[in-house]
Amino acid sequence: MKKTAEEYYVRKAGERGHARHGWLDSHHTFSFADYYDPAHMGFRSLRVINDDCVAPGMGFGTHPHSEMEIFSYVMEGTIEHRDSMGNGRQLTSGQIQLMSAGTGLAHSEFNPSRTEPLKFLQIWILPQRRGLVPNYTEWSPGPGQEKAAKVLLISPDGREGSARIRQDAEIYRIRLGAGESATHELRPGRGAWLHVVKGTMLLNGIPLSSGDGIGTEQDGLITLSGIDGAEALLFDLN
Repeated sequence: MKKTAEEYYVRKAGERGHARHGWLDSHHTFSFADYYDPAHMGFRSLRVINDDCVAPGMGFGTHPHSEMEIFSYVMEGTIEHRDSMGNGRQLTSGQIQLMSAGTGLAHSEFNPSRTEPLKFLQIWILPQRRGLVPNYTEWSPGPGQEKAAKVLLISPDGREGSARIRQDAEIYRIRLGAGESATHELRPGRGAWLHVVKGTMLLNGIPLSSGDGIGTEQDGLITLSGIDGAEALLFDLN
């Protein structure tokens, strides 16, 4: 992982792992499945960011998971989730579903549309401890949150209506128009990772485009500035 003089870890979109399976086109920020690079194994408890495009009517059949916090962030289209806990839901752009696999469960993720592709981020975070009972939760924007510059999506305590994760991690959605900005204070001993969903933006003056990732373990103020209508996920990790 490239490290700038200012101690930022930069992961450019074009340098990610890439897998094409006909119905699935996937880019891997970190090592995943057949893509293995010991220099890109994750960042703190953040283990997987897969940028997936699923063809109409296709998807991931039922398969098992355990000991992982897994969430999907829908960028375009609709995702249909089903799992062995009895959950069955369809979510659209801007919504998330979070599955705590715990001791084990099975799930499937499909694109129910017959005409439109599904684009979503599949993200895995290591749990704070093993052996937990499986759980499922969701997040949808509340009043005033759709256009807010910074919104808390996921947290360990579920505050502000966020989905609850079993890890000391906070995940924010960032949406910035041209000339707009948002800030985040990174506390000592923690790390921050930003994944740009779309558009272009700056993190403390460093230019980033769609698919780019950047991490830092320097505490202090992080300033995010929009250039042309940017959206990103910001991870604050123990």
